[in-house]
Amino acid sequence: MRRTVFNEDHEAFRETIRAFIEAEVVPVYDEWFAAGQAPREFYDKLGELGIFGINVPEEFGGAGLDTHKFEAVLYEETSRAGVQFGGSGVHVLLALPYIKMLATDEQKKRFLPKFVTGEEMWALAMTEPGTGSDVAGMKTTAKLSEDGTHYVLNGAKTFITGGVHADRVIVCARTSAPSEDDRRFGISLFAVDTKSEGYSIGRKLDKLGLRTSDTAELAFVDVKVPAEDLLGEEGKGFYYLGHNLASERWGIAFGAYAQAKAAVRFAQQYVTDRTVFGKPVASFQNTKFELAACQAEVDAAEAVADRALEALDAGELSPAEAASAKLFCTEVAHRVIDRCLQLHGGYGYMNEYPIARLYADNRVNRIYGGTSEIMKSIIAKSMGL
Repeated sequence: MRRTVFNEDHEAFRETIRAFIEAEVVPVYDEWFAAGQAPREFYDKLGELGIFGINVPEEFGGAGLDTHKFEAVLYEETSRAGVQFGGSGVHVLLALPYIKMLATDEQKKRFLPKFVTGEEMWALAMTEPGTGSDVAGMKTTAKLSEDGTHYVLNGAKTFITGGVHADRVIVCARTSAPSEDDRRFGISLFAVDTKSEGYSIGRKLDKLGLRTSDTAELAFVDVKVPAEDLLGEEGKGFYYLGHNLASERWGIAFGAYAQAKAAVRFAQQYVTDRTVFGKPVASFQNTKFELAACQAEVDAAEAVADRALEALDAGELSPAEAASAKLFCTEVAHRVIDRCLQLHGGYGYMNEYPIARLYADNRVNRIYGGTSEIMKSIIAKSMGL
């Protein structure tokens, strides 16, 4: 089936990214993996390449486009090479939509030029040690000072991707108690400068997968946040968070599909080169059937991911459709990557092989951005169940 989601501009971008990965990432990726993070200066290179500015208005140094298709190409190309771009994904996919949607003109002038170049890297701090999917249960507080010039931020966050290298973090905090009829009321968003006094980075978390993306615990002790760094209106943070969940879940869905596609490629290469009993592993019927079944699943996931991408670009991707795409693509990737690792035999368990890293990287897709169980609940609700 001919794929129609990408045009010549996207394919030209693909060639540029593929060459960049081969030159700048593949030769040093083992060092990043061992260090548990990409180096901070790598993000400057991504800024120079223009990756951070694709969806930023031209007046702030960006390309002025309004599409997720270039991000989709990035997912495919990084997966194809078996690499990750550190924690930079949250900078564009998670943080930028909030800046574009909520920032005042003054804030955009302050934030976006440095965002585009990578001079200021952004992250999103929502999850807390005691609250995962229950965002409304957060305990971090931001109290407005008596003179109204700043908020005083206290609390802690965990699982913050990009948290080690971030220069600004969008922090979700309670500015007032929940109302009697709405426990989600009273949450606000702040663009917090990580150099602020009282702001500290705790452990860089030791994850099973996504080893090159820095994920951290954050703590706030009487951090003074200027009032002009409030994003949007006070008390409406929960609803802002919900507004961007569809794009986040599409990103996870598309990334999972891209990983599954890459896994088939890795497995096909391996079984073609690997000889057992005097014959290539690819010559055995079981190998052919396993790869054929995996390819069929990848084809289906590609169709779902592409359809969700078109709907997202058109502004028509509903929460239930995003949940469905995430559920389907992440479950497909789980099955496909597991079967492709099996075809590698013992070598599939070695981290020097990309399939092993892919196996570990993929596991979180069914957890973050809302677990598979949460996705099922959203879909069921949309069905009237």
